[in-house]
Amino acid sequence: MVTLNSGPMIHRKNLNSEMGEGGGMERSNVLLDVKNLKMYYDVGSTYIRAVDGLSFSLSGAETLGVVGESGCGKSSLATTLLRLLPSNAKILEGEIIFNGIDLTKLPEEKMRKEIRWKNISIVFQGSMSALNPVIKVGDQVAEAILAHENGVAKREALERAVEILAMVGLDKSVAKRYPFELSGGQRQRAVIAMALALRPKVVIADEPTTALDVIVQAQVLKLLESLQEKFGLSLMLISHDISVVSELSDRVAVMYAGKFVEIGPAESVLLKPAHPYTRSLIEAVPSVREAKKTLKYIPGQPPDLANPPSGCRFHPRCPYAMDVCRKEEPKLVEVEKNHYAACHLLGGSG
Repeated sequence: MVTLNSGPMIHRKNLNSEMGEGGGMERSNVLLDVKNLKMYYDVGSTYIRAVDGLSFSLSGAETLGVVGESGCGKSSLATTLLRLLPSNAKILEGEIIFNGIDLTKLPEEKMRKEIRWKNISIVFQGSMSALNPVIKVGDQVAEAILAHENGVAKREALERAVEILAMVGLDKSVAKRYPFELSGGQRQRAVIAMALALRPKVVIADEPTTALDVIVQAQVLKLLESLQEKFGLSLMLISHDISVVSELSDRVAVMYAGKFVEIGPAESVLLKPAHPYTRSLIEAVPSVREAKKTLKYIPGQPPDLANPPSGCRFHPRCPYAMDVCRKEEPKLVEVEKNHYAACHLLGGSG
């Protein structure tokens, strides 16, 4: 095990995998295989390119960490995978293959009945927003069971809800409380319980530690880790905090302006980052071990996804930008085994 600046431990499982072009993993136990996925928001006169040509895969019992600044498209990726999109969002291209089925072509009724919550669930960002404030927590967990399983009585669903809440460390009395009666950490555990109500194969955790203090953050991450080990879950952990991602991830994908700029094994990406953006994210993490120093930051701000820069989208903020960076979009190139980055400094050209 190794540490990243402020102390999170990087865990690597033996996945016995080979990575294909674009960051895809060629494995026999791949559950989710995403190919050249594009999802844009139609805002009338233009499109916002929130998810712009992403390719990756997720295997059984694997954790893929997706990290990047706010506004880079991480949450849009999560909702695209489950097709929980507003009316102006369009999947323009690509495939989302789950157990051999392309979810982009699945009828909505089958998506709702057979995929969402039953096979792929999500822990939404902001537990207070994810929970209905006027419905008791136990009823909300039971609702997921009643909506997706036929022939289950409400009493049985409520009993199962109490068991699931206990599994995430909540007393049975929590089932009879309203969300506003719980602490932030308790609400987050309740949202995780809802996501696990039907024992899905894949859980997408979108910023599960947002607005929690560092102690509760650590507790939530430890809970996710223990639940993954207990049930063999595949986990996609989304965060703007690279130190949070380093806690659990087997692989890390670094997202910027709708694209992956780097993807590979956690140790390789976090200890030997190849892309300037990844290095900048790591340098912005405060250290509790080193001498006190001024934190580095990334100048400027993420680009407007309705009108992204030409060439490499990071070039306006990159200290190493060259003329080619402004003209040609770099491709993902292999910098070492299974570790890919998209940067002209590495020889990646359009």
